[in-house]
Amino acid sequence: MPFSKPTNGFRLHYLRSGAGRPVVLVHGNPGDNKEYSKLLPLLTPHADVVVPDLRGYGKSDKHLTDVGNAYALSGQVDGVIALIDELGISDAVLCGYDVGSFTVQTIAVKRPDLAASLVIAPPTMGVGRRILEEKAVNAFLHAILYKTTLVEDLIDGKPDAVRAALKENLQNWSAPGSEVVDELLDHLTENHSAPGAFVAGVMWFRFPEGNPITYYANEKKPDPADRFAKPITILWPDKDPLFPPEWSDNLSDFYSDFTLHFMKNVGHFSPLEAPDVWAEHILEQVRAA
Repeated sequence: MPFSKPTNGFRLHYLRSGAGRPVVLVHGNPGDNKEYSKLLPLLTPHADVVVPDLRGYGKSDKHLTDVGNAYALSGQVDGVIALIDELGISDAVLCGYDVGSFTVQTIAVKRPDLAASLVIAPPTMGVGRRILEEKAVNAFLHAILYKTTLVEDLIDGKPDAVRAALKENLQNWSAPGSEVVDELLDHLTENHSAPGAFVAGVMWFRFPEGNPITYYANEKKPDPADRFAKPITILWPDKDPLFPPEWSDNLSDFYSDFTLHFMKNVGHFSPLEAPDVWAEHILEQVRAA
């Protein structure tokens, strides 16, 4: 079972398979590398694919004492960068959705040598204070709950409560008729049921830089010269209750070189719900890089 060397005391578990142009896939919340289980076999005949589990997820380390900002966006980025460097990868196609989207975008800004291009699904930049509207706040109640000690008091270490919390998100965020609940619920319940595991998995939301409500409420449009410059393909699900398609209207204010593609009848967990679409666009970038 491959693990990275420790960075700030945390090892990352990862999968690596295939050969060719490097591709890095970063999962969302709640999740781990299994979210790419349908996509991976479509890519490995053509690319060298690395799929890490972020800190606090999957089989990666889940420490809860003296962790500083290890679970914040900046800390997670440092961990993935350290893994990429350890594996000798550069000029990769970086891919992600949910928290993985913010992670790979931040990697590309901090270490542009590591990214040839990106393929992401939301979150993207450009939502702004729409995150504070009633419909959006209702959709992101988990981002509020996860900042409270109710997680420790009512959910963490209690497998039935963990399962119920995970099922709520998997059901509500996937498209009608999706098989995401069947594919992920048992696996993620097992991952998050040990004492401390659910807390580790929600620590991301306890830091303003990664919590979508606090991040977007303070978002500011950059100067044109400071827009995200790497080529980026944005795959936007049309049935994602967290990120409705109309939130794609400000992309040109934040990205200087982007392509937008809407995925039909696809919910938030798009790598599982539309792996063929993801593969098509990732392989386009692999061939172009």
